[in-house]
Amino acid sequence: MKHPNLGKFRRLLHGGVILMALSSASFTALAATEKSYTLFEAGQVRPLALSSEGDKLYAVNTPDNALEIFNVTETGVSHDKTIPVGLEPVAVALRNDKEAWVINHLSDSVSIVNLETGHERVVRTLLVGDEPRDIVFAGQKGDRAFITTAHRGQNIPFDPQLTTPGVGRADVWVFDATGLGDTLEGTPLTILTLFTDTPRALAVSDNGKTVYAAGFKTGTQTTTVWVSKVTEMGGAPEPKTNAAGEVQPASGLIVKWNGEHWVDEIGRIFDQHVKFSLPDKDVFKIDADANPPVLASGSDADFSGVGSVLFNMIINPKNDKVYVTNLESNNEVRFEGHGFFSGKTVRGQFIDNRISILDKTGVSHRHLNKHIDYSKCCDPIPNEENSKSLATPMEMAITDNGKTLYVAAFGSSKIGVFDTDELEKDTFVPSTNNQITVSGGGPSGIVLGKNDKQLFVLTRFDNSISVIDTKSKTQIAHVAMYNPEPQSVVKGRRFLYDAAYTSSRGDSSCAGCHIFGDMDQLAWDLGDPDNSSKPMYGYFRNTAQLLNVNVKHEFAAMKGPMTTQSLRGLANHGPMHWRGDRTGVDPVLENNFQPDGGQFNEDIAFKAFNVAFVGLVGRDQELTAEEMDEFTKFIMQVTYPPNPIRNLDNSFTPDQQAGYNFFKGEKADTFFGCSECHVLDRSANAEFGVAKPGFFGTNGFYNVTRLSTQALKVPQLRNLYQKIGMFGFPNIPQHLPDVEGQENPFMGDQIRGFGFHHDGSRGTLFLQQSARGFIFRAPGTNGPNDPGNPDGYPVDRSISDPMRRQTEQFLLAFDSNLFPIVGQQTTLSATNGAVVAARIHLLMQQADAQQCDLVAKQGENNGYLYIGGGMFKRNSAAAAPLTDVALRALANGADGEITYTCVPPGSGTRIAIDRDEDGALDMDEMLAGTDPADEFSKP
Repeated sequence: MKHPNLGKFRRLLHGGVILMALSSASFTALAATEKSYTLFEAGQVRPLALSSEGDKLYAVNTPDNALEIFNVTETGVSHDKTIPVGLEPVAVALRNDKEAWVINHLSDSVSIVNLETGHERVVRTLLVGDEPRDIVFAGQKGDRAFITTAHRGQNIPFDPQLTTPGVGRADVWVFDATGLGDTLEGTPLTILTLFTDTPRALAVSDNGKTVYAAGFKTGTQTTTVWVSKVTEMGGAPEPKTNAAGEVQPASGLIVKWNGEHWVDEIGRIFDQHVKFSLPDKDVFKIDADANPPVLASGSDADFSGVGSVLFNMIINPKNDKVYVTNLESNNEVRFEGHGFFSGKTVRGQFIDNRISILDKTGVSHRHLNKHIDYSKCCDPIPNEENSKSLATPMEMAITDNGKTLYVAAFGSSKIGVFDTDELEKDTFVPSTNNQITVSGGGPSGIVLGKNDKQLFVLTRFDNSISVIDTKSKTQIAHVAMYNPEPQSVVKGRRFLYDAAYTSSRGDSSCAGCHIFGDMDQLAWDLGDPDNSSKPMYGYFRNTAQLLNVNVKHEFAAMKGPMTTQSLRGLANHGPMHWRGDRTGVDPVLENNFQPDGGQFNEDIAFKAFNVAFVGLVGRDQELTAEEMDEFTKFIMQVTYPPNPIRNLDNSFTPDQQAGYNFFKGEKADTFFGCSECHVLDRSANAEFGVAKPGFFGTNGFYNVTRLSTQALKVPQLRNLYQKIGMFGFPNIPQHLPDVEGQENPFMGDQIRGFGFHHDGSRGTLFLQQSARGFIFRAPGTNGPNDPGNPDGYPVDRSISDPMRRQTEQFLLAFDSNLFPIVGQQTTLSATNGAVVAARIHLLMQQADAQQCDLVAKQGENNGYLYIGGGMFKRNSAAAAPLTDVALRALANGADGEITYTCVPPGSGTRIAIDRDEDGALDMDEMLAGTDPADEFSKP
């Protein structure tokens, strides 16, 4: 029999109560293991909201897929309720005190939550574009909801035009909250497309008439010029050898738009080799009162040059100036390391942390760490310079009088406090006196309490709420939210973001480029001329000898531009970096196989990145072996989201199917078909007698092609859809005759400076396939050994334009670790059964196909897990399973609406039924070893 008080354990956890009587084993039981928890590492945008009276605090619990409700007191907060929403909630906004809208990043949805006391629940789910991030309410009555999403996704009512030049990749969906329509998705008033990359932040003016929307990773007006064009200009600037005198391979070059020309670091003009323009539009004004809302016009309708990564925005209510927290990347500067031989390096200064101010006069920037002396690096930690720094500025809060601005410094675990007059005049002086340290780490969201007396902070590292007394500038309470993340995630996360610990100056971290574990959409030239060349160990799929090309099988000290790669999905995908120069391999090849069957030991490979903390991030010494082990265990769990281009039932369009057939069947002039190098296989297969499960575009091998002056690792292909938007591409001799001998046209304005290939120089996947390495043999030719074909190229270049287009369509829809249905959801009510029936059927169908676990949630406490055969298991052990029909009928009852969600396979039990009838973790059963949570919670 259950102890009457143990049903409340979860709420005691929320209230910060420590149960000292429980054994260490019981605390271990509270943490999920990697088996039942999928780590996406979504970046929170607006994670907190406060009621109009200041008595209720609402917080998104991103790892637990919930909206947490807290009661506010003078001394802190106490937990009240947990409302399940969609996967990876990252933002919440109140329409009024009776209704909250929650943005679900992975579910591509908005949960509308009824907040009436005793009836708190999700009452409707709106389906929107891919990866929504932020929400504000605006318009005269405050009833218009503005939501940012990527310009793609399975729920959009338009063609995203993924292969069309000059199309914006950011959308703002606008809903009339008083008239959502009766369709499955909800009926938006309009969907505005912004000429920028994937969006993030929103801000609304005090009168509600104007909404500002910002791109997220908007670039630095830089691009890569292809290697042959750089050679025509005399090659890259000095040095051309490393410190040992070894001649380095020719490479491309990053150039920057200076307002008139594309120039390199020594002022050479490359205009003729850049076939597009890059207006770098970052922030846009929207007329929220127009019917429907429209993008504003005029000289201040949009703002360029705000920053390379834009996090959050807020408007000063007294002067209408817009503050934007952002990073500015210095990717036009070459080389990492100490810079002894070259005299140049981005070590310890590859990003600047800023607040940019937008008004009618334009854009001005405020460097948050102007106290740093960048002429020297790097002092041991702790040091005075480090103590004053603010890193990764994110959400802001401003007092009612507009005089004080609070800034969440995510990478510093501090809140920066600014006098807005000093900020605008740039007279502020960085000081620890104007900073508030918060425990827990990673403050991602902040909101001011009533009368500006308290500041509430969500600390992402430990998934908790800190309460700050604004008068004393001290933390007065710290309350944990329930966290299903395994301890390996919680312990290792800080090494990605914690600039105060991982950089001497306290202003940079790995996340400065790997934004929330992903990429910054830039290329960097991070060779180190102080180093020597190193031999490549490992398997080659194609060799320089086979192709008779002058490419060395080595890791040169200088490598040229290479685009930032994601830290997602590293597990089981072989050596790391474009060249594969981070690897666990050694000369004794029989030791190169990892326990789970891949070619290399990714655990050792990732730990080889420890040198970057000194050579790039700017730390005085590497992390300890134990710290690097914790970082590695964390990062190996970060997972790619489902592909947003693929149909939800995982089927192909006709063009995608044709492209897939070609990808799997034809053989190129390198003697291999596409899939023989870019392996796509969810199941185990044998290669050299070794099983290799779960490859998504790579086989982990090295390769030599005619497309590069260096040997490269075969890259994975899960995120190609994220890289579209550059298009323009100069003519280069490595391409087919249909583009040789003529200059490709100027493509006009584009949104991105980097596209495909390792250096980002290729504008489209279509043009990438026209390169020599993708030429396909005609029957009867013998490739490079044919005496009648001395160049070694096929006589018949048989891949046609239509086939290239079809292969491009397949590559954009390339498989990811999770099936497309994961995250998708819908809400059944007493009145919309006919509208949502097909979607519920689809979710059940995909669960039957084992592409997801299907859970259903009703209010705070009722959970159901689909177990197949049209049956759902309840979260009450005493209750018999329900049929699909019986479950749907419950939506007509007192507990109201039911929300169905496809969750990652293996997580359904934890999400749906690992709570007792009161919604709490059942500690009695867990300690006895009989709780359904056993599979994830035993020590």
